[in-house]
Amino acid sequence: MNSSRFPIPQGTLDMLILQILSLESAHGYGVAQRLEQISREVVQVNQGSLYPALHRLEQKGWLRSEWKQSETGRDARFYSLTASGRKQLTVEKESWARLAGAVQLIFDEGRR
Repeated sequence: MNSSRFPIPQGTLDMLILQILSLESAHGYGVAQRLEQISREVVQVNQGSLYPALHRLEQKGWLRSEWKQSETGRDARFYSLTASGRKQLTVEKESWARLAGAVQLIFDEGRR
C-alpha cells in the first residue's frame, strides 16, 4: 500500500459520500472517483465498502437513486441527496468538527 494513502476511519465513509453527493448526483464509480480526485488520491474506497454504504444510506432515506445513462453510454444507478440527507450531512459535519477540535486540543497539549 502506498504510504500516502490510508484506510478511511470507520463511520467516516457515509459522511464523505453525503458530501460528494451534495455537490452533484453521481453513480457509484463516480463517487469513488470524486473522493479520490478531491483528496488528491489519499482517499480510495473499494467497491466492497462503497456499494453497501450507498445502499445503506438509501435505506435510511438520505439518498435516492434512479437509473440513467452514464457518460460511457451504459445504464448506471445515479444517487442524489434527499432533504433528509442534507440535514444528516449538517449533523455529520458538526460532529466531525467537534471531534477534530478535540483531537487538536489533545495534540496541542503535548507541545506545552
